[in-house]
Amino acid sequence: MLASLGYHDFEGPALRDDEKPRLVADLGDKTSLILRNHGLLTVGETVAEAFVSMYYLEASCAIQVRAQAGGGELIPVPKEILDDSYSRMQQTERPGGGRGALVWPGLLRRLDRVDPSYRN
Repeated sequence: MLASLGYHDFEGPALRDDEKPRLVADLGDKTSLILRNHGLLTVGETVAEAFVSMYYLEASCAIQVRAQAGGGELIPVPKEILDDSYSRMQQTERPGGGRGALVWPGLLRRLDRVDPSYRN
């Protein structure tokens, strides 16, 4: 996840046209962007890929906030382990489907059971 993560400093509500090039530059070739003091942004080749990236990014942020709230010292994960984990994650993705290929069909089935009107 960290290899695909960028950061953008808060400039107020992102409504000004002059901020767009800076957002694009900060995203670069990444798929996730933390808008400091503002929120999260993810992109993907498919809606499924962007959704799954957002799910994991939001979950990671929530875990970090809970860990920091504990008041203890956080133990950073060594870069080698992060890089190896990212590499292994890339190998488990289905060709042509990206991150969302494994979970997206199940999420759509669940949504169909809850409220299929989204298809209209």
